Amino acid sequence: MDIVNDMKVLHLISGGDTGGAKTHVISLVKELDRLIDVNIICFIEDVFYEEALEAGIDIQVSKQSRRTDLSIIKKLRDEIEEKNYDIIHCHGARANFIGMLLARQVDRPFITTIHSDYRLDFKDSFYKRMIYTPLNSLALKKFHYYIAISDTFKTMLVERNFKEEKIFTVYNGIDIDTPLDYVPREQFLSRYDILGDLKVIIGIMGRLDLVKDHETFIKAAANVLETKKDIIFLIGGTGKDEGRLKALVQDMGLEEHIYFLGFVQEPYSFFNAIDVNVLTSISESFPYVLMEGALLKKPAISTKVGGIHRLIDDGISGYLIDVGDWKSLAKDILLLAEDRSKIESMGENLYETVRINFSSRKMAQEHYKIYEKILEVRRQNHEDNR
Repeated sequence: MDIVNDMKVLHLISGGDTGGAKTHVISLVKELDRLIDVNIICFIEDVFYEEALEAGIDIQVSKQSRRTDLSIIKKLRDEIEEKNYDIIHCHGARANFIGMLLARQVDRPFITTIHSDYRLDFKDSFYKRMIYTPLNSLALKKFHYYIAISDTFKTMLVERNFKEEKIFTVYNGIDIDTPLDYVPREQFLSRYDILGDLKVIIGIMGRLDLVKDHETFIKAAANVLETKKDIIFLIGGTGKDEGRLKALVQDMGLEEHIYFLGFVQEPYSFFNAIDVNVLTSISESFPYVLMEGALLKKPAISTKVGGIHRLIDDGISGYLIDVGDWKSLAKDILLLAEDRSKIESMGENLYETVRINFSSRKMAQEHYKIYEKILEVRRQNHEDNR
């Protein structure tokens, strides 16, 4: 650790996260550790906890017996007072709810990162949508400050009557220094009994939920396969929409061309195996799945949502399409599939964009400046109230 400031920040997260929030927090805290004293407490001992430990992060588990177990509040309060944390930084609906309750007992600035459109987080579960979405909406209103992952999300918050002066914007960053761990393409494909040969491989990675709109990916694949057969499509991830999507592929007779891989433990092996990275989401902030593919110089085709336009230069490092526009997606896939040199040049361009603008070190430095600003406001307020 190479701390340059005695500031102490505690991050709270459920620990059940497997997507972008997991990657964001681990990447952020790993870099913040160079600048300040930073720790994580999570409430579930799962993949997040294991990966944080592997990254050398100071993390501990304060287990909840169930989501409604609020005995954790006293434990966290005592921890914060004992360690004398300056700022509490929350991530996700469960941490936001706990943060709201904790803020009543602890006199510290509370900040939360807006990783997604919180009104869509539980889109696939009626029960969770009815219970957790209102609770998270309520909790969010009680925070002192917010970090939006994109300008689009900042605008969303302002339109929902959050105070603009309390909202900061920091785009996601990714570790560009640590060597990537992946297996060769043929070895990865052989795990799923897929014969890649010289075929072009189109991939999409993400949980199989309605907000990710994999149906658009499947419809585009069907359209592409009408004119070009030497292409295969890989779908990495699991989720509540999995059964419906598999049935759709079966009904369309595309089982020999579209493969469901389930949860992929080694994402970089997936990105190494594919030629083109696709994202068809209805809503996103600034997704890591595109940056992870970029580190392996894979061009991307994505819907124009969130801050993705800041990452993909349309026609230069990939293509941008409208939500649900499977015809444009199919056209863009064919453009790349028929020109390997375009795949390579666009992939190189996307890599350079990430390397220059979206490193995790830069993201951490921007957070550090925000923390400093928050604490300066707090000091000034205390002086004014003397």
